[in-house]
Amino acid sequence: MRNVGIFLFDDMELLDFAGPYEVFSVANELKGYALLNVFTITHDGKQVRTINGLKVVPDYNFENHPPIDILVIPGGNGSRALLEKPHVLDWIKKAYECSLLTMSVCSGARLLGKIGLLDDIQSTTHHEVFEDLRSIAPKAIIIENARFIDNGRIMTSGGISAGIDLSLHVVEKLFGREISNKTKVYMEYGEWK
Repeated sequence: MRNVGIFLFDDMELLDFAGPYEVFSVANELKGYALLNVFTITHDGKQVRTINGLKVVPDYNFENHPPIDILVIPGGNGSRALLEKPHVLDWIKKAYECSLLTMSVCSGARLLGKIGLLDDIQSTTHHEVFEDLRSIAPKAIIIENARFIDNGRIMTSGGISAGIDLSLHVVEKLFGREISNKTKVYMEYGEWK
């Protein structure tokens, strides 16, 4: 079983974390046995608020979460403030080093870029964040028209709903097309018929 750790923070985009959470949870349910253990993490284990005000209570904090195989970094306006939080950036880097793969959704790419994980590789982000990411990670190779990019251990996706596409890609990569397709059908997402 793989552990999916989704990092949460104040002023994140709701669908940036909820989309991947749903994909990974549905894939797990449809298989009939546990493929994935999906959980959420904040730096201090306290409740956070999304950009639009939804309050979310995490499962863990930086000190007590299980090992992470798949690290999900959502985006949102709150990702800007985290660029100045060394303890958050250090945790992301340590979690990346121990993970099988790390993926960002939307402007979550800012955080990966800040710690150098996007240097000299292709990446993408929300269309309104391209210039910001170029200034944060000048060595990143930013692809503007990509829904998501898979570099092996590092994956990035475009804006908000693209995190669903990338999560489905991860499910297919790890568990096969059948599970990915069943997940799409259950969610009635994209070309599911």
